[in-house]
Amino acid sequence: MSTPLSPEEIQTALRDLSGWERKNDTLAKTFQFHSFREAFSFMTRVAFEAEELNHHPDWSNSYNRVTIQLATHDAGGKITAKDVELAKRIERINWVK
Repeated sequence: MSTPLSPEEIQTALRDLSGWERKNDTLAKTFQFHSFREAFSFMTRVAFEAEELNHHPDWSNSYNRVTIQLATHDAGGKITAKDVELAKRIERINWVK
């Protein structure tokens, strides 16, 4: 079982995650691309990172926007180090800043 991060640990992590915010008990961000194709391509790349970590996002796509919310189910739906790691990996592959 994963351990939830403290509010202070979450705030510290957010300093290195541009555009991410704490939304209820999730790390959240909306990405806007130039087209549906770009948005879907991004989702595909994120899916490989998520699968490698065995940690899958809650997300939605509407045309050129992808909204991601990260929380850890086995930690009661709270934010853990797994969420921070996946957010960092997402930022590394994000080409729209």
